Amino acid sequence: MKSALLKAVTILHPESSLNGKKTDVLIENGIIAGFDVPGDENTRVIDCAGKYLSPGFVDLNANFGEPGLETKEDLDSGIKAAAAGGFTAVVAMPNTQPPVHSKAEVSYIVNKTKNAIVDVFPLGTISYNREGKDLAELYDMNMAGAVGFTDGDKPVTDSGLMSRALLYAKGFNGLVMSYAEDSLIAGKGKMNEGEVSTYLGMKGIPSLAEEVMIVRDIFLAEYNDSKIHFSTISTAKSVELIREAKKKGLKITCDVAAHNLVFSDEAVSGFDSHFKVKPPLRTQKDIKALIAGLEDGTIDAIVSQHTPHEIEHKNVEFEIASYGIIGLQTVLPLLVKAGLSPEMMVEKLAVGPRKILGKQMPGLTKGSTANFVVFDTESEWEFNSDTNFSKSVNSPMFGQKLKGKVSLVVNNNQTLNF
Repeated sequence: MKSALLKAVTILHPESSLNGKKTDVLIENGIIAGFDVPGDENTRVIDCAGKYLSPGFVDLNANFGEPGLETKEDLDSGIKAAAAGGFTAVVAMPNTQPPVHSKAEVSYIVNKTKNAIVDVFPLGTISYNREGKDLAELYDMNMAGAVGFTDGDKPVTDSGLMSRALLYAKGFNGLVMSYAEDSLIAGKGKMNEGEVSTYLGMKGIPSLAEEVMIVRDIFLAEYNDSKIHFSTISTAKSVELIREAKKKGLKITCDVAAHNLVFSDEAVSGFDSHFKVKPPLRTQKDIKALIAGLEDGTIDAIVSQHTPHEIEHKNVEFEIASYGIIGLQTVLPLLVKAGLSPEMMVEKLAVGPRKILGKQMPGLTKGSTANFVVFDTESEWEFNSDTNFSKSVNSPMFGQKLKGKVSLVVNNNQTLNF
């Protein structure tokens, strides 16, 4: 789209003087050409009444299968799903085969996704091969373009290794992300430990498994005077622990998966394996605490935790099904369902993630490079095989009508309409 005029769109950009105002936005060749000015006869006019324009969303936790697991999701399909969800940047987890544990894998992802409509920022592993034994090549991966380090869905159980990672990354201002789970406490649990798991006769994962690891990593971050980011927290106590650590002035940030703000462990009662995620769906009390944590700033960002699987990994008994759901295209509808305001959505999807990564906010002035999403919270659409851009279909919302829709994404002089 060389030239487009977005008519009567409401701006949601905390750093813009137009924040909260309704205006017309003229885009020419990927650049914001002006506000409340007409285009020429070749300009495409798009009615955006009732819609919001905000900086493009950034997802801090998405799993793409490439390299090695392309049958789940390759980079191209992942980018399309991300754009359809309103994301102009995605932080890719290193859960691939081989894992992203050296500069070779980081460079592959950076080069393969160069100039795509969605910027893909790779994460490197903390440990070589995600084995939790030896430190991976953190500095080399950082120089190649890795924006942080995590062992993905494998917790770093060795406290000494995590401490060394924090101290080493501190030397070049690297970001270490913690997936907080004590695997010995979690054991072979399949869902949240509580009344529902007892009723269903299923082994549960106690909240304690998450909280113990959060306590450990808070102590390690304090000891090393380093920053740390907690990925996908899920319990009320976790929110409380991080809130207190932040009050002490520790350099701690955290995020929550969108599905953990809506679905509770009661959803598992029907043994639908699409509700099998990790961390597990917790209780209504936990959901309430997570939303309170978003409101008071304890939780900095919301993520999709997009985890695609082939059908044979999900269309099986709950006990043996793989963990995870696809989530890039359903974050916005879930946040609408959770009752979050559009302003809060922008804060946790566009502003917070960029602060965590140290990335500059896209400008919204004449002459700025266009990097934004247009969305609304009222439009309904069906998530089905026609609208799904992922290679996988493992979502409890598949086949359902959802409320909240992305209609336009612009980034890197490219535009997609949905």
